[in-house]
Amino acid sequence: MEPKFFQKHPILHDICSLILFVGAVVLGTLALNAFIFRSYNVVGVSMENTFHSNDRVIVNRVPVSVSHFLGQEYVPARGQIIVFANGPADGPLTCQAQSGITDQYIIKRVIAFPGERVVVKDGTLRVYNEEHPDGFIPDEETRKSDLDGPKRYTSGEVDMVVPEGELFVSGDNREGTHSYDSRNGLGTIPYCRIAGPVILRLYPFDSIRLF
Repeated sequence: MEPKFFQKHPILHDICSLILFVGAVVLGTLALNAFIFRSYNVVGVSMENTFHSNDRVIVNRVPVSVSHFLGQEYVPARGQIIVFANGPADGPLTCQAQSGITDQYIIKRVIAFPGERVVVKDGTLRVYNEEHPDGFIPDEETRKSDLDGPKRYTSGEVDMVVPEGELFVSGDNREGTHSYDSRNGLGTIPYCRIAGPVILRLYPFDSIRLF
């Protein structure tokens, strides 16, 4: 039986029910964004032709949440596209090709892991490790076509070893200054800053696809 107070004031009962419903929706949304899925808008050209400005992408938070629950760092796969934290201000997912980026999140492709040597020379990016002492080109496995995946030319001169606990990341549009990444000022990315891997392009609706 309902309390007598609410029997006498049914409008207050409806208001309290609405408040509880809204509160449950807000808490559910916060939990969803924090631990399961999160969406971002792409801004800029650094991930063309894979992503374009104004694309809407969905990031899978589950593997990151599970890894952190187990007291471990989430380690993505090579070639995977990830979103990671970059600055203190909340803002759109940025692909801006400029230094001093202040947006909170950036989207890039995973290129190399701790202890691996990354060399960019004559327009080609190569990775050297124990399995490939003579080096290999990671783009050859992730490029679907000339219109999907990393572009063929990589600008810059790089010869470095990825530090422990960090990743070497790069945009797919690496010619000139189109992508601000581990080659040219962004530096390598600590595992702890990874928000998660991109699993879906949700918008534009005629280009929906899984990753």
